[in-house]
Amino acid sequence: MQDKTIKKDHNIIIENRKSMSVSGITDVDSFDEKAICLYTQLGELTVQGRELHIDAMSVETGDMTITGDIWAVIYGDRDRKGPLSALGRLFR
Repeated sequence: MQDKTIKKDHNIIIENRKSMSVSGITDVDSFDEKAICLYTQLGELTVQGRELHIDAMSVETGDMTITGDIWAVIYGDRDRKGPLSALGRLFR
């Protein structure tokens, strides 16, 4: 039996700790001005900082743009994968 899910690359680009582009997102768990918790093809990803905002998100491509004061990017559990949640669909 073959796995029919298409794996997309996961990349992070941080510019001057003020802007961040993330690809390979599969789900958004939660977000506020201090933390954005999401899931990528490679597991959990938490972005911590101050005045964080999700400027753009594409459900089709799994790309996200975040702005604010970025203090930390933390990877967690690698087992969580799946389609974007209803919250993620709001950002089409």
